Amino acid sequence: MKTLYLECNMGAAGDMLMAALLELHPNQEDFLKRLNDLNIPDVHIEKTTDKKCGITGTHIKVTVGGIDEDEHIHEHHHHHHHSHLSDIEHIIGHLNLPQKVHNDVISVYRLIAEAESKAHNCDIENIHFHEVGTMDAIADITGVCMLINELGADEIIASPINVGKGQVKCAHGILPVPAPATAYILRDVPVYSNNIEGELCTPTGAALLKHFVSKFASMPIMKIKKTGYGLGTKDFEAANCVRAFIGETEDKTDKVIELICNVDDMTGERIGFAVNRLFDGGALDVFTTPIFMKKNRPAVLLTCICSEDKRDKMIHLIFKHTTTIGIRENISNRYVLDRTEELVTTSYGDIRIKKSSGYGVVKRKAEYDDLEKISKENSIDISDIKLE
Repeated sequence: MKTLYLECNMGAAGDMLMAALLELHPNQEDFLKRLNDLNIPDVHIEKTTDKKCGITGTHIKVTVGGIDEDEHIHEHHHHHHHSHLSDIEHIIGHLNLPQKVHNDVISVYRLIAEAESKAHNCDIENIHFHEVGTMDAIADITGVCMLINELGADEIIASPINVGKGQVKCAHGILPVPAPATAYILRDVPVYSNNIEGELCTPTGAALLKHFVSKFASMPIMKIKKTGYGLGTKDFEAANCVRAFIGETEDKTDKVIELICNVDDMTGERIGFAVNRLFDGGALDVFTTPIFMKKNRPAVLLTCICSEDKRDKMIHLIFKHTTTIGIRENISNRYVLDRTEELVTTSYGDIRIKKSSGYGVVKRKAEYDDLEKISKENSIDISDIKLE
C-alpha cells in the first residue's frame, strides 16, 4: 500500500507541510507554476533552499502584494483585512481546482472556523480570521491539498505532534501554547510538549493534519521511496522541519475468531435480541443462516465474528442470550482494506464518504444516512444526488 508518513517532532505549519510534500513531488517547478497560475489574489509562491541544524530542505515563501508573510508569526496578522468564512469560500470557489481538492480546502477551513468559533464563543459565520483568513494561508492550504491529491497515497499516517510550550503573541493578545483554536482542533489527537519554547503547531497545520491523517502513530514498517524536508522560519536547538516519507507498507491482515452455534428452540425476536447484544459487546459481525437439524427441524445457525481479545466476552454473551449448550470456534486470517472517512461538500450539503483502500484497490461509498437525510429534505430520490 502506498503510504505517506509525516513526522511532526517540531510541530507543523501550513508552509512547512507544503514544503515537505513538494520535495516528494516528481515535478516541483511545474507544480509551483500551476499553483501560481490559480491566481490567488495578490499571492506569489516560490521555494527556496535553506538549512536547519545542518539539514538541507525546502522553505516555501509566500508574498502577498509583494510583502513576505509567515503563517506562524501571529503578531503580523492583525495588520490584515479581516475575512469571514463566506469571503474565504468565495475566493476558493473561483479557483480552478479539481472538485476533490476544492472540497478538501473548504473542509480544512471549516475545521479552523469551528475552532475559532468555540474559542471566541460566537457563530461560525461571524468569525474574523485574524490568524488564518489571509491570502498566504489560502495558498498554504490549497498547496497542501493539491499535493496530497497528486501524490495519491492510499494511507496518510503522522507522528504524535509536538505543540511546543510557553506563550504566543497574536491579534487577541498573549495566549498559551497551544493556542485555544489549535488545542480544539487537536482534540483526540496525540500531542506532547518538550523543552522547545514557542508555538510549533499552528491552527492551519493542525487542521490539515486533522483532515488528512487517518492514524497518529510511530512510523510503520515501510519501504521508503523518497523523503522530503519542509523547513520553518525560526531557529531552534533542534532542526525546525516537518519530514515527509512516501513508500510502501504491507497491506493489512489480522486474525479473527468465528464462533458458531445451532439453535432450534428460540423465537425470531429472541435471536434478534441476542444478535444486538453481541454487536453491543464489540463483535465485528454477527449473522444468522436458516438450516435444518435432526429430523428436519428448522433451526438457525448463529455466527459471531470477533477479534481475539473479545473471544471470551462473546462466548459469555452467546451462552447468556441463547439456548445453545455448545459453541464451535474457527480461527481465520482476515484481509482488510484500510478505512477512512472524508467530507464532501455538495450543493445539497455535506456528505460523508467512506474510503477503503489497499491491495491496489480504492473504493468510495457515500454514507447512506446522509443521502437519506438529503433525499427527505429535498424531496428527491437518492440516485439524483450528485457528489461531484
